[in-house]
Amino acid sequence: MNKEDLVREIAKKTDLAQKDVTEVLAALVDVIEKSVAKGKKVVLVGFGTFSPRQRAAREGRNPRTGAAIKIAARTVPIFTAGKKFKDVVNG
Repeated sequence: MNKEDLVREIAKKTDLAQKDVTEVLAALVDVIEKSVAKGKKVVLVGFGTFSPRQRAAREGRNPRTGAAIKIAARTVPIFTAGKKFKDVVNG
């Protein structure tokens, strides 16, 4: 399912216009992105948690040449599914 399909499904369930659903979805994604970028957790009870996680610097290998390369430390976004979401997926 892509974004367009998601918007269509939400519009059907809520009787809202697709344009309105698109705006709400864009706002939701924007708020989650900005909050995680600031180092905050976003918890949607039953669905899951979006949070930042630090990755330490490490040494890797160039797959083409096999040469060692340094991979810098970075912050990455993590999503952890909530119990209700896991239960729905597992049937």
